[in-house]
Amino acid sequence: MYQENMREALQWVVRVGDDLYVRAYRGRETAWFRHIQLRPEGRISAGGVTKDVTFVDVSDDEALNNKIDAAYQSKYQRYSATYVDPMIAPQARATTLKLVPSA
Repeated sequence: MYQENMREALQWVVRVGDDLYVRAYRGRETAWFRHIQLRPEGRISAGGVTKDVTFVDVSDDEALNNKIDAAYQSKYQRYSATYVDPMIAPQARATTLKLVPSA
């Protein structure tokens, strides 16, 4: 979950190695993604843990994005392809962000 000034946006987050990643389902024009481009900081909550993070664009790393695709397919395979396929499409891959814990 991404939080910004008391607004929340539910996000599908995946783990590759020790790092967490998120993508914008509808691409770069998504409101929360546009906001992140202006201010790449936020707060995530999952499993009862809340952390401040910095969002780092890693969309240009083809090998990493292939691993992230596989992570989305594995983690969310119980959902229909209607939801999973857009998360691994070029439009979403172009928005791949690494979640880096803030100091």
